Amino acid sequence: MSTILIKDAKIINDGTSYKGSLLIEGEKISKIFRDNIPDSVLKNATVIDADGKWVLPGVIDTHVHFREPGLTEKGDFESESRAAVAGGVTTVFDMPNTNPQTTTSALVEQKAEIASKKCLTNYGFYIGATNDNVDEIKNIDPKSVAGVKIFMGISTGGMLVNSKQSLEDIFASAKIPVVTHNEDEAMIKANTEAIKAKYPEGQVPISEHMFIRSSDACYKCTSFVIDLAKKHGTQLHVLHLSTKKEIALFERNVDIENKKITAEVCPNYLWFDETDYDRLGAKIKCNPAIKKEKSRESLLKGLEQGSIDTVASDHSPHLLSQKQGDALTAASGIPSIQHTLPMMLQLAKKGNFTREQVVEKMCHNPAKIFKVEKRGFIRKGYYADLVIVSPDDPYTIEEKDLLYKCGWSPMVGEQLQYKVTQTFVNGNLVYDEGKINDEKKGQRVSFDR
Repeated sequence: MSTILIKDAKIINDGTSYKGSLLIEGEKISKIFRDNIPDSVLKNATVIDADGKWVLPGVIDTHVHFREPGLTEKGDFESESRAAVAGGVTTVFDMPNTNPQTTTSALVEQKAEIASKKCLTNYGFYIGATNDNVDEIKNIDPKSVAGVKIFMGISTGGMLVNSKQSLEDIFASAKIPVVTHNEDEAMIKANTEAIKAKYPEGQVPISEHMFIRSSDACYKCTSFVIDLAKKHGTQLHVLHLSTKKEIALFERNVDIENKKITAEVCPNYLWFDETDYDRLGAKIKCNPAIKKEKSRESLLKGLEQGSIDTVASDHSPHLLSQKQGDALTAASGIPSIQHTLPMMLQLAKKGNFTREQVVEKMCHNPAKIFKVEKRGFIRKGYYADLVIVSPDDPYTIEEKDLLYKCGWSPMVGEQLQYKVTQTFVNGNLVYDEGKINDEKKGQRVSFDR
């Protein structure tokens, strides 16, 4: 059993920051030192000097598309988990819009078997909802999946659920969190026809994407699912808020463990806005669409004030060739997992929220909302899923440093000052100053339900 001492770090955890050291024995955190470290510990442990650095719980990214099985030209569990650990992410929940779509417990288990051989992070999965798999959702073991994913508006993978009776049945019977992609399909179709009429010869500018997938389409759908959740007492987690209007639908200052309706935002919606379409084009085309500056500013405020509970990447790689085209034809999705934590720390540096809130939204709250066992906190007896960050180490993101299989990112050329230097998964040092150790794979997450 390995013994590792992370020495003299600034530990950011549970809403506080303090100077301390962590002892890792095997897979778990065995001791947290705030004062002197016994000589016996120093003699018997491999010591990592973290003076001047921060130690955070590893990020629990509850929203990724690693594209396996079936779409592996874009990414797979090996390639995308390498990017994840380079970004301080130690646990991921993979979405069901793969090929085949993960809509049965048997298909969930098949995906888990693939991940067990390739994924460097810990992993969990969503079962995908369809109009006719309500019985699968009712009968699935609540400990085996993160939740059930419902696409209220059609997106990559074509998993739209549009039967009102199916939605009623799922919300009424689900024993696991219901997570939703909220865009009103009828409004999207109407907006699409209007845009086609506006550009009869085609070549619709990418910036029109935010009018096709409009703020009103998001707001209408989010209002609908919240009403449905309240009607049935369902635990609901709304994914990737993108509009100012939606924020008012969520409560703030409610203890997260008693909050049945929660919300997520992704760094893409906090970093980019409509002013970036001319510069980056389809590289920032995603669903829901990146919208106006006032929405970006409101989302930052909603995160700080507690209306928004979690931050996840919505890591969605496509080949660059698939991103060619206009607002109607270019693929929607952004690869992002390698830089989400440094991006959020950079936004905290600008005064939008605190670094402790970054840890709360990316580590603590995901663990609490989804009832992840013994992860998401720096605590004795918890798994040693940890990230060490150098807090004043400026760098420019370069294409050569990207680990995504797709090989591109809209963040290329951006400057960040927070650098992930080491990442531990279950006590294993999987990322160390640019070097990846892929000898040991991550574990399947257990849910305390």
